[in-house]
Amino acid sequence: MDDICSMDRMREGQTATVTGIELTGSMRRRLQDIGIIEGTNIKCLQKSPAGDPIAYLIRGAAIALRIEDSSGILVRP
Repeated sequence: MDDICSMDRMREGQTATVTGIELTGSMRRRLQDIGIIEGTNIKCLQKSPAGDPIAYLIRGAAIALRIEDSSGILVRP
């Protein structure tokens, strides 16, 4: 993962920085409200056994996001 990719592609334990959000509407607003904005550092904590949802450490809080939501967030390692 050397380039910009979606947040759902992060490996467990990996840290990355948000470069953009491709979602629109209320989900975009919700993500911004919990602190996912450009420049935010995010760590992938754990993926569920089925792969969905995925837990991330965002601004000191553990947040679980569905793949359909995290795939719209672009990050750079």
